[in-house]
Amino acid sequence: MKNLIFVKLGGSLITDKSRPYTARHDVIRRLCREIHEARSDKDFPLLVGHGGGSFPHVSAKKYETHKGAIRSDSWEGFAKVQDDAARLNRIVVSSLMEADEYAVSIQPSASCSARNDRIIKWHMTPIEVALSKGLIPVPHGDVCVDDVKGCCIISTEEILGFLARKLRPERIIMAGKTDGVLGPLGETIKRIDRKNYAEIIDSLSSSDGVADVTGGMAQKVKMSLAMGCEVEIINGLKPGELKRALLGERGLGTIISGK
Repeated sequence: MKNLIFVKLGGSLITDKSRPYTARHDVIRRLCREIHEARSDKDFPLLVGHGGGSFPHVSAKKYETHKGAIRSDSWEGFAKVQDDAARLNRIVVSSLMEADEYAVSIQPSASCSARNDRIIKWHMTPIEVALSKGLIPVPHGDVCVDDVKGCCIISTEEILGFLARKLRPERIIMAGKTDGVLGPLGETIKRIDRKNYAEIIDSLSSSDGVADVTGGMAQKVKMSLAMGCEVEIINGLKPGELKRALLGERGLGTIISGK
C-alpha cells in the first residue's frame, strides 16, 4: 500500500511501568492528537501498534506466560494477560477516536498463531480492509496460541515485523522515552545498519536510558534491522516530535536500516 506508515507507541511511554495498570492518559491523548494533526495535513494510511507496559506485566510475571503452558493454571494466566493487554488497547483506541480518527482494535490473540514466540499465521483481511477504508488498525503486544509451547507472548516488534513483511510500509516510527537508541554515555546513536551493528550492539543502553541488562534494546534493534524498511526510534515525550516524523522529517532520533 502506497505511503503506508506504521507507528509503535512504546509501553514505557504510554504507561508508568513502576505502577501496575497505570496509563499515562495525558501522553496518550497528546500523541493521538499529533497523529490526527499529521493525517489532517497529509493523507496517508496508518497502522498504530503499542506495547503493554504496566498492564499485562503483573499477570504475565505471576503466571510465567512467556514460558508457555507449563503449569496447571497457565491457561487461567493466558486469559488474564489477554484481558490486561486488551484494557490498555481500548484506552489507546478510545483516545484515537476522541482525536477524530476512526481506529479499530486488532487483537492478535484472536487472529493469529505462533511457533516458539514467532507468528506463523495471521488472518490479514480485516487489517487490509481497514487500511483501504482509511481506518487505523491498532494491534498490540498480546498472548498467542503456540503450537510448540501451548501459549506465548508476542511483542509489538514481532507483530510489526510480521505485518511489515506482508504490507510493506514505507517506514516504521517507534516512539519511546528517549532521543532514540542510546550509547554507553547516554548519547544518541544517529544511525544503525548492518555495517555498524556488531560494533555497537554490546554497548547499547535501554529505552529508559539505563544500562540494559535484559537485552531489550539490543533485541529491538536486531528485530528492526529485519523489518525490511526504514525504522526510526524517536522521543515520544517531546511534544510535536511524532507529528514531525509522520509528516516526513527524518533524523529526529535513531534511524535503523537493514537494507
